Amino acid sequence: MKGSEGQDDGGWMKVGKRKEKKAKNVEAKHSNNPPRFFYSSKDIAVRKEAVAIADLRELVIHLIGDGPPQFWLKVENRNAIQKVVVAQIPGLTNSILDLPPTPTDPTANPNKPLSVPKTSDALPFIAHTFLHALPTRAPGEPTRMHSVLGSFFMGPISNEEKKRRVAARIVEERKHGGDKDPTKYVLAPPEMCDNEYPVPSYIGEVSQLEEGWVESPLVDAMDDGTQPKVLALDCEMCLTEDGPELTRVCIIDSDTEKVVLDELVKPLKPIINYLTRFSGITEERLAGVTTTLSNIQQKLVGLITSQTILLGHSLESDLRALKFAHPRCIDTALMYHHPRGRPLKPGLAWLTKKWCNREIQARGEGGHDPEEDARACIELLKTKMARGPSFGEFKTDQESVLERLSRTTTRVSTGVKSAVVDYGNPSTWHGAKATLAIACQSDAAILEGMVEALPQCQFIFGRFMALSEALEWTTPKTDTPPAPAPSVPDALSALNTRLQTLHAALPPRTALIIFTGHSDPRAMAGLGQRKTKFENELKAGKKPEDIPKEEWWTAADGRALEEETGKARRGLAFICLKAEG
Repeated sequence: MKGSEGQDDGGWMKVGKRKEKKAKNVEAKHSNNPPRFFYSSKDIAVRKEAVAIADLRELVIHLIGDGPPQFWLKVENRNAIQKVVVAQIPGLTNSILDLPPTPTDPTANPNKPLSVPKTSDALPFIAHTFLHALPTRAPGEPTRMHSVLGSFFMGPISNEEKKRRVAARIVEERKHGGDKDPTKYVLAPPEMCDNEYPVPSYIGEVSQLEEGWVESPLVDAMDDGTQPKVLALDCEMCLTEDGPELTRVCIIDSDTEKVVLDELVKPLKPIINYLTRFSGITEERLAGVTTTLSNIQQKLVGLITSQTILLGHSLESDLRALKFAHPRCIDTALMYHHPRGRPLKPGLAWLTKKWCNREIQARGEGGHDPEEDARACIELLKTKMARGPSFGEFKTDQESVLERLSRTTTRVSTGVKSAVVDYGNPSTWHGAKATLAIACQSDAAILEGMVEALPQCQFIFGRFMALSEALEWTTPKTDTPPAPAPSVPDALSALNTRLQTLHAALPPRTALIIFTGHSDPRAMAGLGQRKTKFENELKAGKKPEDIPKEEWWTAADGRALEEETGKARRGLAFICLKAEG
């Protein structure tokens, strides 16, 4: 294309100049027709519940990725949006922002957007920047609130990705199907430490074990290509004056499926509760038993070496009951995934029913049978080896929103780059798939990290916690004693300044989403703790008459817990676009 400007000696416009001109034309087009947001009152009115945290996640994917539109929010000229910045701020409540409370009139719709009063003094930035506050609902059940961050960052994969993963899984199963090598499922030392496994002195940081502990003898690895022996182990405990103590141990050879050890054990201290409905142990069964923990440890040392692989479900509990440290362990609670993902662990009975299609632990008040549990672990390992490493991991159902955005090339040719700026260590949790994961210890650092990420990232998430701490909703998790929490007015003033600074740093046509996630959780948490304590005492064998009446859990308490959970799951969201200029 010829022209008077930007020509080379041959009269042709340079490619770089042409791209620059095209970019300027696109920019001018977007500036003349900026994006806009409109709440859809009709769609919100027919919803049975308020907009969910998952809906906010899907909105982000629509605004900056390849997700479908969210019908509760109409978006005009979506392609003009440059970035999406999300800030979670627990502690912003209706009362702080002078918003009306949730209506109790059955004819009123509690899910409709609320007009933000322009006269609110507590947080002027919200009053001057947003027209509406959108009621939201945190994930959960009638008596329990689930993780807000988990719901925001994890969601269902797209149909295209599901097809790709299913195809990859078929290839993997064909490749690994029938693989008889169990060593690929052995926990690495960091995994053992993360899951509180007792580690032998010859691989851990301790020079010697605690008194009363033993460890498997250290031997050289076999170099003849033979597979190490795999022994499935399960223990049962009873409650003594010193807490839970070993009362039965069972070990089965996974190759021959023969029992190599099954013994009852006499605890050192008197038993105060046999926990029969879980352990299967009764006073009659232990009558006359003289075998001690020390006797069992001697047998273990003669049976197990450092090259033996021990297999079990939440095996760290069994090893601690045995006071036995071992370096090579396979844990079915980690090898298979919980359907809601980590850090939750699936139960052995659920796993066996789900993946082996049979029931265990169905003896009711008769308690568990350690031989049955050990055999279930063997079957789960063999099923895993036959079907491949990805079997039972639920990878075809869920993925991080960051992972999905990184694959999106419709808006950004190289994929959407993301940043997660949060307390703790986000790189090991919800920020694991982010381009940048910035760990912070204060709201000031959160602001700094979000602003620093703006030039290179199209999606940025940050979480401001100082207001929640000032309200005493949360307790900071730090290794050093926390500084005194600011007063609520001081926390609001600092938050207002930070939000103004963040907004000023945003480039034009950036979508800003602020959401609280939930309301005050303290009443819900207190009732939940009471309920758990009462249920645990009953599980431990106590009768209601042995528990103080003021600690009983009643039907009225159950109704109160449902009411407080409903309140705690309420939240607010604020959505706007940074204008030009």
